[in-house]
Amino acid sequence: MSNLQAQLAKQQRYDWLFVNATRLFAFLVLLLLGGILVSLFLGAWPSMKAFGLSFYTSSEWDTGSDVYGALAPIYGTLVTSVIAICIAVPVSFGIAMFLTELCPGWLKRPLGIAIELLAGIPSIIYGMWGFFVFAPWFGKYIQPWLIEHVGDVPVIGKLFQGAPMGIGLFTASLILAVMIIPFIASVMRDVFAITPQMLKESAYGLGATTWEVMTKVVLPYTKAGVVGGIILGLGRALGETMAVTFVIGNAYNISPSLFQSGVSITSSLANEFAESEGLHQSSLLHLGFLLFIITFIVLVISKIMLARMDQNQGKK
Repeated sequence: MSNLQAQLAKQQRYDWLFVNATRLFAFLVLLLLGGILVSLFLGAWPSMKAFGLSFYTSSEWDTGSDVYGALAPIYGTLVTSVIAICIAVPVSFGIAMFLTELCPGWLKRPLGIAIELLAGIPSIIYGMWGFFVFAPWFGKYIQPWLIEHVGDVPVIGKLFQGAPMGIGLFTASLILAVMIIPFIASVMRDVFAITPQMLKESAYGLGATTWEVMTKVVLPYTKAGVVGGIILGLGRALGETMAVTFVIGNAYNISPSLFQSGVSITSSLANEFAESEGLHQSSLLHLGFLLFIITFIVLVISKIMLARMDQNQGKK
């Protein structure tokens, strides 16, 4: 009996060690997150004191006069990320739908491997391809056509006016879309695959089409994973550095035309941080702090969306 008690006590000690070790790892994540936030805030504090709220409303960025404004980088970051996610989500959904429901068995594995390989390509390779291959082709063939046929359309035409330089906000958005499609498609494919086969077969048995099965059975069942994949792609689009730096133009402009050169928060940091000091460096850290806040806001919005979707489903 004493041997059994000793064994139970030993197991309890192991259990205590396991529970507290996992708790420590969880708190380490929070400590790292808090440390990053605090270090960014302390580095950005001189810029906050010097410019106040005008830092967020001004697009002037003059290193000679030590005057800085974040509006142009914020604008470029949000515009390129939103356009990229609007392009990537339907394409990724189509890829995932094809792989899980329509793709022949012999083609599923090669296509799946190809998507995973695309997700693993370093971002600087996408940037070099975008700058040396895609941008010249885009500026020679696609931009002139869009300027000629869409540039005169009311309202929308303002987005497609300007010189066909190849680089600019729209080019950066397209490169970002190409980069995040493999991530979103891979997540969607995996979460679509966990949908119980019985649910899909029941819907097919009632006469539902493949589109109806995907939109009325698979998507509601996997909505948390789908939203998670989209947020993962959006997070990469917001934080992408080198690929955007190659093709966005790196000019502190705010223009309704997507063909104009622009700048993002990450491209500003990549181009200027190594040679910055004083107020200039503090302003760049201020941009990094803003990017942290923007990413946090996006995550909160996604959680609110999921909560409301659950509430609406409960009402139905």
